[in-house]
Amino acid sequence: MIKTLIASAVVSLSVVSLAHATEVTHLGGDITEEQVLAAQQAWGEALINISNTYENDGIDAASTLAQAVIAGAYGYEMGPVLFKPTLAAAPQTFRTTPEGALAYFVGHSDEYPNDSGFALKGWQEFTIDNAAIFISGDTAMTVGNVSILDSEGNTTTVDKSWGYQLDDEGQLRIVLHHSSLPFTE
Repeated sequence: MIKTLIASAVVSLSVVSLAHATEVTHLGGDITEEQVLAAQQAWGEALINISNTYENDGIDAASTLAQAVIAGAYGYEMGPVLFKPTLAAAPQTFRTTPEGALAYFVGHSDEYPNDSGFALKGWQEFTIDNAAIFISGDTAMTVGNVSILDSEGNTTTVDKSWGYQLDDEGQLRIVLHHSSLPFTE
């Protein structure tokens, strides 16, 4: 899976955690809760690896790693991915192509000039707290929060929904990724 790609990036990770969902619905099929949790763990590790690679080796190395992560974790080869990043705004809110996802994660794109590179923000740790996981057949969906700690000690928490689909090789692929800042009054 994507963990093999990520492991090749030479970085050190700080403490990470992944909480089991408070509610898991499994209607049968080939996907397990453990596979979903592993995919989420790999995503968080990839975010930190891209950030550390950028700090240690620059934008070209970070972009190369981000491209490998996107190719290995997301289902763009299956069709458009329903990706709504946290800090994306109209007219480029949705990232249905790998190029759009890459621009969001590492910036430096003429086609997406407002992207500063979400994965380049000095991320050090992450926590994923699933509220629920729904598994049916070869599809799984999650909803919960992701908290990410940066190098200055600031934590950003986002509401996160992921949808996963098994591909023809039996790999879990992200086909839905929706992220938003929590509502505040």
